[in-house]
Amino acid sequence: MKERIKELLEEVKGLQALNKEDLESLRIKYLSKKGEITSLFNDFRSVSNEQKREVGQLLNDLKNTAQNKIDELKSSIENKIDEENKLDLTRTPDPIELGTRHPLSIVKTEIADIFGRLGFVIAEGPEVEDDWHVFSALNFPPEHPARDMQDTFFITRDPDVLLRTHTSSVQTRVMTSQEPPIRVLCPGRVYRNEAISYRAHCFFHQVEGLYIDKNVSFADLKQALLYFAKEMFGEGTKIRLRPSYFPFTEPSAEMDISCNLCGGKGCPFCKGTGWVEILGCGMVDPNVLDSCGIDSKVYTGYAFGMGIERITNLKYQVKDLRMFSENDVRFLNQFKSAY
Repeated sequence: MKERIKELLEEVKGLQALNKEDLESLRIKYLSKKGEITSLFNDFRSVSNEQKREVGQLLNDLKNTAQNKIDELKSSIENKIDEENKLDLTRTPDPIELGTRHPLSIVKTEIADIFGRLGFVIAEGPEVEDDWHVFSALNFPPEHPARDMQDTFFITRDPDVLLRTHTSSVQTRVMTSQEPPIRVLCPGRVYRNEAISYRAHCFFHQVEGLYIDKNVSFADLKQALLYFAKEMFGEGTKIRLRPSYFPFTEPSAEMDISCNLCGGKGCPFCKGTGWVEILGCGMVDPNVLDSCGIDSKVYTGYAFGMGIERITNLKYQVKDLRMFSENDVRFLNQFKSAY
């Protein structure tokens, strides 16, 4: 009988139950009125008087071990059920879907990554600015007709407080607070008082770059922009620079890329020319350097700026600028695999 008790003891120690039904089966098998342990207690009467004390102790240990094991399994199963049925009262009643990055964020990050490989670092500044940082320091004299190129939102009746019309104001802040060499990329939202349509909006996003050091040339600018165009639109992309005018750069240029839809052959998107304008650029005007406290006789630099919406349109063929700010999930869901 002692051997049978030892066998059952080892058996009981290794019991496992996945659910309440399994647990009930084990309880019936070992601890019920007709269970194996109960049967051993019934057979205890036939044990000799000399062995009763030892066998009785073994039987009690077996019964206690079996009861503790059943209780342990019961507690484990109940905790598991409670965990599975536990309610998260902070969850919304609707299924939660994973979101996606906005196409403008995708393109802005890609632009920053490309110029980051050329050593440019991100610089940011306030959207509510003063006249000096937005205009005067950038060679826009009072009453200069170039100010009419950017119809400005003024915050108060004081014409010195306004919403920035370009992120060049960040470049101004960098030039007045840092010593050259300077190599920064300035992304951000800008505001202009324009009628909202499929091709224009009262706010949009820009990325502007600035590089100032000794012996910086127009050739350096051209090489940086060529690298950007090839990385953003493909190795076969070509660029061309056309003379232009900006108050803060001299000489100034506008840059076109070969149409990425027709490969430069001519299509309705590029109006049959094979070229699409994407940004403005030029060498930083010496007056701008001097007004920001940088010696223009020692340092030169270049600057460029582009609209993120413009680059996104070219990359994803989005024909209506308003779609970027309307938060239509049907539009945004198209970019789930774009990054």
